[in-house]
Amino acid sequence: MSHPLLTAPIGHSLWRLAAPTTAVMIVQTLVAITETFFFGRLGTDALAGFALVFPFMMLMQMMAAGGMGGGVAAAMARALGGKRIDDARALVLHALVLGLGFALVFTLLAWTVAPSLFRMLGGQGAALANAETYAHVLFTGSIAVWANFFLAALLRGGGDAATPGRYMLVFSLLQIPLSGVLALGIGGWPGLGMAGPAVSSVTTMTGAALLQARALWRGKMGFVPALTGIPLRGRLFWEILKVGLIASFSALTANLTAMLVTGLVARFGVTALAGYGIGVRLEFMLVPLAFGIGSGLTTLVGVAAGANDWKRAVRAAWIGGGIAFGLIGLFGWTVALFAEGWSRLFTRDPQVIAATVAYITHVAPFYCLFGLGLTLSFASQGAGRMKAPFYAGITRMIVATAGGWLAIDRLGLGLDGVFTALSAGMILFGAMIAGPLLVKPWGPKRVRGRGKLAFPTGASDGPPLDDRHLEPQPR
Repeated sequence: MSHPLLTAPIGHSLWRLAAPTTAVMIVQTLVAITETFFFGRLGTDALAGFALVFPFMMLMQMMAAGGMGGGVAAAMARALGGKRIDDARALVLHALVLGLGFALVFTLLAWTVAPSLFRMLGGQGAALANAETYAHVLFTGSIAVWANFFLAALLRGGGDAATPGRYMLVFSLLQIPLSGVLALGIGGWPGLGMAGPAVSSVTTMTGAALLQARALWRGKMGFVPALTGIPLRGRLFWEILKVGLIASFSALTANLTAMLVTGLVARFGVTALAGYGIGVRLEFMLVPLAFGIGSGLTTLVGVAAGANDWKRAVRAAWIGGGIAFGLIGLFGWTVALFAEGWSRLFTRDPQVIAATVAYITHVAPFYCLFGLGLTLSFASQGAGRMKAPFYAGITRMIVATAGGWLAIDRLGLGLDGVFTALSAGMILFGAMIAGPLLVKPWGPKRVRGRGKLAFPTGASDGPPLDDRHLEPQPR
């Protein structure tokens, strides 16, 4: 019996997989907007402090959800596509072990390295103190972030996007008023200031993670996982890591780009930094929208790759990429037309508004290519073909940062030059991921020196399980 995602229409399957996650990501965008508003109410130093933390926060979330999380979802999808149910059951434990390890690393870095990095990026005075406060709270509770996104990835990889989507949607909606109350206070209580939104994020992600774990252990995917009696195997860790590490490196280059550009912008003062913080927040708001579509592609492409149906995998990738190009492009073009009005939602400082407008008008028109490239990179996770996203991320970082430096120190173009370099990097990012797939679509790998087609990812580990293994497994 073949997997249902191998026979259902691609458009319908993509809608069923992507719609719940996209809805969550849209609400997360609303959360991002409202939290920026709350920071604006706390003052310019709060906005500047959050701008310092933001790249690190997004690095963790992008790794947990789209980098390593993508590796988790892709491994699960390929296992189920190849009818390797025993492997699928064991992957749950292996994913959770990896999530715990990464959470501990981020917590350690927040208390040791992060303050020095904030200073290197131009943080000082009250802005630096605000950045440290937010980072210490958020990253100390990072286990909630990793557990939430890894459990969601396991369910999505099994073809169930509705369950994590439903729980994450409810808790994302709760996060908005909770962040406002904790940041600004209520009645006679003054609130927690910068720490408030961080506490809100950790609290809501913990709630969503607990409900997703309950669904998983109730056999939502047709089998019941276990935390005991399953030996840890290097092969299954590698199933996740061989995709997740490269995808996480792509997330690292994206956030390293934001950090280095933050350092360049900080040379123009606190108001420029605050304006860039508002503007770049808009860019990272689009990452969740691309993730909503891309996460569906990871599962669709992964199942097809596991079954060696590469024609379907490529077709699904282009359908999802085209949708992302249109939706994200529409958003970017609209905001670019109303850049000043958007800026005034968050600040009334004319210098901050000017910096925000400069960023939006230079970069937002090219969000469409950024969305196309990012969505196809998620599809590449499912296919296990990460070479193009890897090189595209590196190229974007070099062009944006080195180009920004040249614009300031050699060409004298100022802040506008930095933002022009950012847009050039974004154009190349999209072209370098979409171009190779267009010229040479994915297909079965060949064994070197033999001219023979290789098994699809994971299939070489043993013969496919027969249909009876699709029945729920006992504890």
